[in-house]
Amino acid sequence: MGLDLKVERKLKKQGYRFIIGLDEAGRGPLAGPVIAAAVVMNSKFKIQNSEIKDSKKLSPKKREELYQALKSCSQIQWGRGLVSARVIEKINILEATKMAMRRAVKNLERKSDRKFSKKETILIIDGNQRINSKFLEMPIVKADATIFLCACASILAKVERDNLMRKYHKIYPQYNFRQHKGYPTKEHYKKIKKYGLSPLHRKTFRCY
Repeated sequence: MGLDLKVERKLKKQGYRFIIGLDEAGRGPLAGPVIAAAVVMNSKFKIQNSEIKDSKKLSPKKREELYQALKSCSQIQWGRGLVSARVIEKINILEATKMAMRRAVKNLERKSDRKFSKKETILIIDGNQRINSKFLEMPIVKADATIFLCACASILAKVERDNLMRKYHKIYPQYNFRQHKGYPTKEHYKKIKKYGLSPLHRKTFRCY
């Protein structure tokens, strides 16, 4: 069973018109970017698919199905933020994750037909860190498992990143990115040992 809108409804009653859920994918991999998604719903939104939950609790097939459903849902809008491995190396993965989330919010603002005022907007962030945006922020540990909008963001971010890693596989097929998506699997370690590091690898991570 999926998540409901309990927290979102409570925040609406407190006067927030725009509630944005944020999550990321790609903090743990040895290679590739970190990608964040920011999701907002309109005032008439009703849950159309009760299967929405944390992307880690979904099979790849179900994640893809829900990803397509979210992309085609006219009652939500979402933005994506990406930070490359090169930038991760410069500023560390925590700061890169915050940057990806800020970029996701800015992307959402550019795409949206609504203006998000500071007074009426709140960000629900998966995790225990604030991201230093211009809006009020509510970090919640494991929000992707308890907050509907954050679960939506987790699905969108995860599938977006997986799709990108499949594209990278075509450039660097020797690493088999399409299979492990850059995560630290036994196969990935073997590929690194055999071929060395690619430009996509995070050299400050323990790659050997």
